Amino acid sequence: MSSSRIPIAGLLGLLLVSGAYAHHGWSWAVADQVELSGVIREISMAPPHPTLRVETENDGVWRVELGNPRLTQRSGFVEGAAKVGDPIVVLGNRSLDPNEKRMKAVRITVAGKVYDIYPDRIQTN
Repeated sequence: MSSSRIPIAGLLGLLLVSGAYAHHGWSWAVADQVELSGVIREISMAPPHPTLRVETENDGVWRVELGNPRLTQRSGFVEGAAKVGDPIVVLGNRSLDPNEKRMKAVRITVAGKVYDIYPDRIQTN
């Protein structure tokens, strides 16, 4: 590779990383964390983020986004760790749009087992 192409390759790499950061950021979510309790209705471990569909007693079905596959796996939440019908408590940041039932989880508790997806983001009172 010629020396004139190195800066271009670096710039392209930076653009790709910054695009991924914007997509995977937290700007769409409120700063305060809330708890959501319900029952798992669907589990997807597919990239870019494993997701859960959680049905609450009073508020319907929510989309719960976990960390990227590596972070989620590191927390111990792997395929088979939960099943549809399991009770769940999600601690996380909900969407800025109050009409959108979407949350980014920092911690999930499934059938009594705790999985810290983003331990450094967990807010304690």
